[in-house]
Amino acid sequence: MEIVDEYTGHVEPGGAAARRTLPELTITKVSVGPMDNNSYLLTCRKTGEAALIDAANDPQRLLELLGHEDDRPQLRTIITTHQHADHWQALGAVAGATGSNTIAHPLDSAALPVPPDTLVTHGDSIEIGEITLSVIHLRGHTPGSIALLYRDPEGHPHLFTGDSLFPGGVGKTNSPEDFKSLLDDVENRLFWELPDEAWFYPGHGDDSTIGEQREHIQEWRQRGW
Repeated sequence: MEIVDEYTGHVEPGGAAARRTLPELTITKVSVGPMDNNSYLLTCRKTGEAALIDAANDPQRLLELLGHEDDRPQLRTIITTHQHADHWQALGAVAGATGSNTIAHPLDSAALPVPPDTLVTHGDSIEIGEITLSVIHLRGHTPGSIALLYRDPEGHPHLFTGDSLFPGGVGKTNSPEDFKSLLDDVENRLFWELPDEAWFYPGHGDDSTIGEQREHIQEWRQRGW
């Protein structure tokens, strides 16, 4: 698989993956499957240990992200952001091929094809080599949707939001109550806690920053679900 190092936040379905290199972490984004799902490979640069966020589809393409060199990343962890099937079509195949530990929130775990090895809730941490991801529970798109936050010690935060936050609004909800719950969590747990320069990576489509979206949150609330 082709991996380009000029990271813009945009990848094409079936196209090249894009890699962003931080001082201690690399983030490789690829689009897979018919619903243009984003999967993210996070690799600790010091240890080579890696985690995959959402084994969404195309298991062979996801495994190709690891490469074939002797020093290729060692995939140890697969995190599923939520229970919707387009985010776990490759979970069984990739976990089986790599022996990875699988992680999800307990409220969404029963719908997954592979019972999670580890259950996480709001405020928990996930270790990837010497990298730490913080778990943020965002209630509304599904009961157990989670986001993952990496605080780069030498730069701005990086946030992986699944289908809870996109450029232009929060994810789909099924009732006014779910919409309010999700928007409240996004506002309180993301927008109030993170700086404008925090970069976020959604489950579909292009990336954005908290600052680019912050000014629109009241518009989203007025627009409703």
